[in-house]
Amino acid sequence: MHPIFLSIGKFSIRSYGVMAAIGFLLGCWLVNINRKYAKMSADQASTSLFVAMIVGIIGARIFYVVQFFKYYRNNLWGIFRIDQGGLVFYGGFLFGLAALWLYCRYHKLDIVRVLDVYAPALALAHACGRIGCFLNGCCWGTPTDFLLGVEYPAGSPPALCYPGAHLHPVQLYESAEEFLLAGLYFYLVRHKKRGVTMSSFLIFYGIIRFFNEMVRGDNPKIPGTILTEAQWIGVLLVPAGILLLIHFLRHEPKNTELSH
Repeated sequence: MHPIFLSIGKFSIRSYGVMAAIGFLLGCWLVNINRKYAKMSADQASTSLFVAMIVGIIGARIFYVVQFFKYYRNNLWGIFRIDQGGLVFYGGFLFGLAALWLYCRYHKLDIVRVLDVYAPALALAHACGRIGCFLNGCCWGTPTDFLLGVEYPAGSPPALCYPGAHLHPVQLYESAEEFLLAGLYFYLVRHKKRGVTMSSFLIFYGIIRFFNEMVRGDNPKIPGTILTEAQWIGVLLVPAGILLLIHFLRHEPKNTELSH
């Protein structure tokens, strides 16, 4: 845990913000490398990224604040301190997707192919963001005797939740998984039919998030169920992705596999 990246007097730069910025820049780089597969101009790629990022951050923060509102009831200013962490990926994904859909509709871009192009970039950005979560000390895991278990500093939220325990570095598990998936999506967007990359993203993210939640120590189960909110969303994402994948594999003509 290393929440402060750099301090100069009273001014400090948080590690979470640094990793989020690195993730965004790497995501931009990947989108620009692959934009030709969605017939996007350089201007369209950069503008759509900016719009999706801003709206996505807002959505991710809204989901987090709603989920943990008890922490902000007496600290409303803290709602705006996203540099301290506290973003829900699903919220950012849904809000960003809506913004991207509107942008593509306005500019007459193929939303499916644009999402194909975005998939490796989003996975790469998310992988960096999860490293930021680990450094910030949020999204912590459950107690473990596994050799990779980590003990957080006394007084930190995970240490207060599980005093003296070694916890799964679940943030780093997910980061490693996302780095691997980013490579897979990068290959798929260049070699497979329209929609295959986007569908694969839904399937694999739903799977890894479902299982990672099993060793998450900060997300409560939904009352009356044995699953967290993120797991329920994963349960919906996986079959939706499978149905979309079957559709695109069966019905997408080969001559639309790549859009140069």
